[in-house]
Amino acid sequence: MAITRRFILQAGGALSALTVFNALSSTPFSSGEKQPVLSVPEGSVDCHMHLYNDKYPAAPGASLRPANASLADYHQLQTRLGLHRMVIVTPSTYGTDNRLLIEGLRQSGGQARGVAVVDASVSDAELQEMDRQGVRGIRFNLSRGGTSLDSLEPLASRIAPLGWHIQVVAPGEKLAELASRLRALPTKLVIDHMGHVPQPEGTKAPCFQTLTRLLDAGNTWIKLSGPYIKSRIGPPGYEDVGQVAAELVRRRPDRLLWGSDWPHPTKAENDKPDDAAMLDLLAHWAPSSADRLLILRDNPSDLYGFDHHAHG
Repeated sequence: MAITRRFILQAGGALSALTVFNALSSTPFSSGEKQPVLSVPEGSVDCHMHLYNDKYPAAPGASLRPANASLADYHQLQTRLGLHRMVIVTPSTYGTDNRLLIEGLRQSGGQARGVAVVDASVSDAELQEMDRQGVRGIRFNLSRGGTSLDSLEPLASRIAPLGWHIQVVAPGEKLAELASRLRALPTKLVIDHMGHVPQPEGTKAPCFQTLTRLLDAGNTWIKLSGPYIKSRIGPPGYEDVGQVAAELVRRRPDRLLWGSDWPHPTKAENDKPDDAAMLDLLAHWAPSSADRLLILRDNPSDLYGFDHHAHG
């Protein structure tokens, strides 16, 4: 559908920016209509997405309170991108309330795994029940709160027997401070959004060196997700963040994951990115089809416990 100046004027000025945005996209919380050029391998996994539903109260002080984004909404994105599997991450909005995560896992037909947010008060029985539902890790959000680092090592010791991992989202500068603690964890470690490496420093930033050392330590995975978060160049190419991604691929394609970050909670409702175009960026970051197979299918299948091929 072509949205022209004449179209907006004919609407009598009552057409909001959000309405215009929705008219431009047939996929909720995603701009554009085209499918990606990149054909993803069978069994590919979107390793980072969120669900939102206001029937579950936001945590006190939550700074992100996006519109409701359901699993049915997300399935439209999956259809557009050619994906079937996902990793649902409890967002900072809900603090340590994982009810919506568990609801999504139960509705997924076995095609989802979960990453929860907990604190030291969580019981072993609760952890075991979450494991049965498909949870495979816990997240520490050091950018927006919700968890205390005081519980990092104690919780890591408790989830290690379950085979879970620790997932961390933090400002890039914070990673250097935490590096020794993260390397010493008895679990696998997953770092969100390419470590939030600042721009324009990019690969020259000290925290990028921290990332590479963590990769070399052998227990770390990094998500190629949210390129818009730190990019100063912006869409469609996000070339500055793309240099970080490409260098990570060059170094350790066997330790990388891809995630959409749908429904893009840090972006305004009328400024959502084009998910198909962002998936296509992977062809530039990882030109080798063998590397893309690792990033999209094999690495997440091993980390989250999916079969490498079947999705039905």
